[in-house]
Amino acid sequence: MKKIFELLPELEGDESQYISHLIEEMPDEKAKLFSAIYRSRRRDPVLLLVLSLIGLFGVAGIHRFFVGQVGMGILFFLTAGLCFIGTIVDMINYKNFAFEYNRNVARNVLTEINQ
Repeated sequence: MKKIFELLPELEGDESQYISHLIEEMPDEKAKLFSAIYRSRRRDPVLLLVLSLIGLFGVAGIHRFFVGQVGMGILFFLTAGLCFIGTIVDMINYKNFAFEYNRNVARNVLTEINQ
């Protein structure tokens, strides 16, 4: 667990535990490479919350575009965040929403550095 706090101190909760589990057996150089790539690609949960708030009061779906869900972003944009209900749900679940995206990023980075 010490390695994760040194390499990625900004991680919290489930994301910290998940990444810690991924890098615990890695050599230091590989863990540093993983953390550098992961840090550049991950999405901050607070930023997704802010983008959801913008969707509530402005253009809905920005947060969905930000995590690569273009189809859902267009749907949210055309339906005003599914009549604001979808945007409100995403605001409530913003940490899980970000963790889901970041978990996929971590898997992709792990695959890249193991090739």
